[in-house]
Amino acid sequence: MNTGSPKRLPLLAATLVAMTMSVTPAQASTTEDPLEGFNRVIFSFNETLDRYIAKPVAKAYQAVTPKPVDSAITRFFNNLTSPVTLVNQLLQGKPADAAATTARLLWNSTVGLGGLFDVAAKMGVPAKKEDFGQTLGVWGVQSGPYLMLPIFGPSTVRDAVGRVVDQAPNPRNYVNRDAALGATALDMVDTRADLLALEKIIEGDRYLFIRDAYLQQRASAIVDGRVERDEFLDDDEPDDAGVPADATGTGTSAE
Repeated sequence: MNTGSPKRLPLLAATLVAMTMSVTPAQASTTEDPLEGFNRVIFSFNETLDRYIAKPVAKAYQAVTPKPVDSAITRFFNNLTSPVTLVNQLLQGKPADAAATTARLLWNSTVGLGGLFDVAAKMGVPAKKEDFGQTLGVWGVQSGPYLMLPIFGPSTVRDAVGRVVDQAPNPRNYVNRDAALGATALDMVDTRADLLALEKIIEGDRYLFIRDAYLQQRASAIVDGRVERDEFLDDDEPDDAGVPADATGTGTSAE
């Protein structure tokens, strides 16, 4: 799953990020987290809120909400953030992606009943997510120190600025205030419920695991998941990289 636009609770957005990584992240250097003491205080606050409020509510929601309804609600909120992605794709110079996101928004908002059904995906147009934090990264702006935000969780100085700017194209800011607050609350509960099963992947120091997973995922998102070629490691690879090496490491394929 793509985690371009952070969804939105204490440990939860980072838990989803950690799931995306599929490997235990290495510890970030102290230069990336000079505010660790302060961040751990906020992290503890977020964990307390999650333990006594967010998690119990999410469990109750999951218990009473049929899976098809839960999935439809998730799709609805994903569709609602499409304008944010669209604006940032244009700012990053990705016209093809912007056209695809526009098509997704039109099809899912009409035939898909406001995004309750992802008809665009069935038509071969997958979802992508971009945010202004990524856009700043694409423009060459450094991430700045890691920052743990109250309630919203893992971030960096750059991503925190991006979070504010992304409010401009967010449709929630142009509807009735009570409706916007209700939608935000439901979105957060739905997100928390979807992540209940993923907590078991967190190992060791929860703060370090979540921090490092977040930083790695954000770095990957900025380059759209591309892996840079390592000249020293790649020099020994055979010209036909598609032929797997055998068990002896000779580079010949198995018969």
